[in-house]
Amino acid sequence: MNVRQWSRDLSLGVRFAFGGGREGWVRALLTAVGVGLGVALLLLTTTLPTALSVRHDRERQRADFTYIFEATKPADDTLVIADNDTEYRGADIRGRVMEPEGAKAPLPPGLDAFPATGDMVVSPALKKLLDSPDGTTLRARLPYRVSGTITESGLVGSQELAYYAGAEDLASRIDPPHVARIDHFGSPSRGEESDPVMTLLILVVFVVLLMPVGVFIAAAVRFGGERRDRRLAALRLVGSDSRMVRRIAAGEAMAGALLGLAFGAGFFLMARQLASTVEVFGISVFPSYLTPAAALVVLVAVAVPAAAVGVTLLALRGVVIEPLGVVRTAKPARRRLWWRLLLPVAGLAALAPMIGKGEGGGDFNQYLVVIGVLLLLVGVTALLPWFVETVVGRLGHGAVSWQLAVRKLQLSGGSAARMVNGIAVAVAGAIALQMLFAGVDAQYSKWTTNDLTRAQMQIKVTDSAPVTRIADAMRDTEGVRKVVSVADAEVGDGRVEPKHSAQVSVGDCASLREVAVLPSCREGDVFYVADTADQTDTRTLLKSRKRLYLNPSWGSDDQVAPAAWRLPKELKQARTRVDPTGAERSGFLLTRSAVPSGAEAGIRGVVYLSLVPGAADAQEQVRNTAAGIDVLLTPETLVSKERTAEFRSLRTGLFVGAACVLALIGASLLVGQLEQLRERRKLLSSLVAFGTRRRTLGMSVLWQSAVPVGLGLVLACAVGLTLGTVLLKMVGAQVRIDWTGVLAMTGFGAAIVMGVTLFSVPPLLKLMRPDGLRTE
Repeated sequence: MNVRQWSRDLSLGVRFAFGGGREGWVRALLTAVGVGLGVALLLLTTTLPTALSVRHDRERQRADFTYIFEATKPADDTLVIADNDTEYRGADIRGRVMEPEGAKAPLPPGLDAFPATGDMVVSPALKKLLDSPDGTTLRARLPYRVSGTITESGLVGSQELAYYAGAEDLASRIDPPHVARIDHFGSPSRGEESDPVMTLLILVVFVVLLMPVGVFIAAAVRFGGERRDRRLAALRLVGSDSRMVRRIAAGEAMAGALLGLAFGAGFFLMARQLASTVEVFGISVFPSYLTPAAALVVLVAVAVPAAAVGVTLLALRGVVIEPLGVVRTAKPARRRLWWRLLLPVAGLAALAPMIGKGEGGGDFNQYLVVIGVLLLLVGVTALLPWFVETVVGRLGHGAVSWQLAVRKLQLSGGSAARMVNGIAVAVAGAIALQMLFAGVDAQYSKWTTNDLTRAQMQIKVTDSAPVTRIADAMRDTEGVRKVVSVADAEVGDGRVEPKHSAQVSVGDCASLREVAVLPSCREGDVFYVADTADQTDTRTLLKSRKRLYLNPSWGSDDQVAPAAWRLPKELKQARTRVDPTGAERSGFLLTRSAVPSGAEAGIRGVVYLSLVPGAADAQEQVRNTAAGIDVLLTPETLVSKERTAEFRSLRTGLFVGAACVLALIGASLLVGQLEQLRERRKLLSSLVAFGTRRRTLGMSVLWQSAVPVGLGLVLACAVGLTLGTVLLKMVGAQVRIDWTGVLAMTGFGAAIVMGVTLFSVPPLLKLMRPDGLRTE
């Protein structure tokens, strides 16, 4: 290879791109926009791990659960802090209430000083919400004066809602983990064993997200290829050989790619600045989080122009550029299938040895996983041109619009396949991931025992707020349909360290019926439950008939004095019933008037709330009522299913990345569609000049998009289902196909194409004018 000759020809191509008049500039600009969008998304996607890592570090640095490592005694450098998280219209709000116990008390990250009692320091996003009309209901829940804002070092995201409030007398309410004493912020990172299934999920997510980006960049460097090849025929006429012409074409593509790098850097910097103003699936970042590694920037800067040269040379292998024109309109040679099948077969061969490795703490070869998934997805791009050519070659008669579209596809099926390659790859990967996530969901999530038909919220009651007071307040709260309140305590046969003890539940008759089946009930009744699994202590206490003690002391730190109590002569038998959270109560059931005096202080309980269906802001009204009773009282929303934090974060990251990829898909397809219409400007003008209706031409353009997309989605479903099946077998999960999810994925891909087609209608109408035949 003559390096000097290559350099000269490539530089000549660059000169043609930028100095070849309007035609060259338009093509270079289209290529630059397409490549730039891909480069920007590539940089954004690869910064996601860094952004998530920074978020994790920020979260770790401000952690306030350090009391779990060792008990902390009050000192000049200690701080009492209470967890007061809440939720507002689906958005989480991180709240902390603090009381420093000395001049050296640790200051949370992001604060310059402790807020005074009754004041709070808020995040910029929370301040904006509180100052807006949408924050009226929330303002009633936070009875503090805003005295400052939290800086970036104390927040995990730009849109995070958080506050620190000052309070007093928190030491008397220490009750880990809700209220605790600490002497520093930040938790040490502790290594955890890697989960092979989670590792596999992360690898596949990144391959699936980045693969469509590479496909779009490869397609973008071929924009305007047909017009470029006709221009290159003039170079043959003045003496250039075919190899030189190909190198010049590669240089022209490289020029567009280089300009695309500049565009991509600009798009990335704009997206980086805009990132702080948006929140996607509950995740927000600061611009400083989105900083790609220097090695990655160099790799992209080198790989993209090199890929542009390689793709162009590969595409021109089947094109004969002669001095008198381009031999492309003749019937092309039939595409060969055998080597296209080798790619997915090789991918399956790479993944096959790891089938079942996810069971029993096994591990996966990360390189084989990446190679196998890549080969299967690349197989989509290799098979699609053959598939489109084979099918459209057999399409026959129909309406004029159909015949125009089919004939165009028969002449340039490869170009049509390139347009939808990215969608096919994205849909195939999405189907596989959807199957994998659904298959392993049971490993990282569990169904709760909550019965959401009986209650949708619960409030766990502290000593400072009696159950009856909370229940009465909730009954008067707008949007609350039913209130069930049950207080729980212990009863034993001794004041300290009793030999036998049993559970005691206290409530009115209506509430007790929610936790037991009662024969009859009136105020003053006492019941015993005799049908639970373990009732040995309850039977012993029933037989003894001696003095019992409510709230017996189990240690020297107990501050509640036990209250003496004798079992009444008349006891009613009850049968247990699960409460709204699925728990069973045993022991004794007491109506409120049967509780001996002096025992109320040690009784803690729970209030279950059933809300009016469809009531606006019912949950927010419940939280406001609770805050009015005690600012540390936090109602909980009952859910039917819970997922682990890591699995939930990975799903969120996938959705964020998928949203960015889909945005690229739409933008790149629109650019490609406009480029195709630009190349067909004279043909469209000729047809209109000869009397072809615009509606017919518009329908032909629609068919030209719909047919390849339909075929691409069929192929994507086949490859996606195959890949998903193999991945499920690798993790040892049962193979199940969620056809609803598969149809949703394919329908979403089709909807993107239809949207792009609709956006291309205005320029299409502009091009369909007879004056388009005019030339200079």
